Amino acid sequence: MDSLAHVAIHCSQFPDRVRQDLFSSLRTRRINHKFHYDSIKQTQQWLALHQAYSPSRTDADCAAIYDRSFVETAQRFTGDEVHVLGLGCGGGQKDTRLAKLLMDSGKKVSYTPLDVSTAMVLVARQAALQVLGTDRCFPLVCDLATASDLSVVLDNWPQALHPSSNRPARTSRLITFFGMMPNFEPEEILPRLAALLQPGEHLLCSANLAPGSDYATGVQRILPLYDNALTRRWLMIFLLDLGMEITDGKLEFVIEEGSRGLMRIVTHFRFESARSIRIGEEKFAFKKGESIRLFFSYRYTPELVRANLNDHGLEVMHQWLAPSGEEGVFLVQSAARGL
Repeated sequence: MDSLAHVAIHCSQFPDRVRQDLFSSLRTRRINHKFHYDSIKQTQQWLALHQAYSPSRTDADCAAIYDRSFVETAQRFTGDEVHVLGLGCGGGQKDTRLAKLLMDSGKKVSYTPLDVSTAMVLVARQAALQVLGTDRCFPLVCDLATASDLSVVLDNWPQALHPSSNRPARTSRLITFFGMMPNFEPEEILPRLAALLQPGEHLLCSANLAPGSDYATGVQRILPLYDNALTRRWLMIFLLDLGMEITDGKLEFVIEEGSRGLMRIVTHFRFESARSIRIGEEKFAFKKGESIRLFFSYRYTPELVRANLNDHGLEVMHQWLAPSGEEGVFLVQSAARGL
């Protein structure tokens, strides 16, 4: 195994930009989700949380829908080469399973694990190296929400970083976006996905769903997946690392109406005593009774997934739904450009 890992860092994650984003989060009292994945400690805590509560890990039937989606998606590719672009790669396990299936079907596969967290990208890279060589893996740290030139960067990737890689003109690109839709405002992330999807390309994404026939009841039903000790421990790392104390307040998990007819689970930290912190020359003061929004997660239905994607020129070609009704995988193409 190589002792060095070559990871590209987009300017959206350069220290000055991250600092600006942090200050903005604290001023607006709305924390950018990326700050919950910043450190190795946070990454490891999130991975433990994901292992304990994600239906794709705890429900064999849910895990099976991913495998079925991988098999059926792989069958759609007729070219010899596929580049898997894992947006918000997380631990990379799903992308790695997909890459192996594509390789088993005789295709030459390359992979870009892309995430806002350097630690997460390295975890995904390590997973991918079980099936790919280092010369076929091109890790990239980037903030999907703020990288305004992402389309240009990825259209020339990985040649921009590795001119000798010579990606053939016939290489197909498959974009994955697993577990990420719930943590973005749809009107912010969906236009970005639409801009990335080129003619003939496919997007394979997943969404957390509200089970049952009644949307509101379904959202209420899955609240314990969020309001638990592991989630609390994970979210508190951000505040504690800033210098706050557990005794400064408490976490509150509530269900709110979000945008576009969607409901979401939101976590607030409500201060029970006044607290101020200093970061460099900047001071941030929080009053007793004030709250910070730490986290939110939208819950969809298959119909809401389709409607929101359609509004941004994206068409669901096929879907795979977990029998529990808690998760779905969707194969998407550009509605305007087609295959």
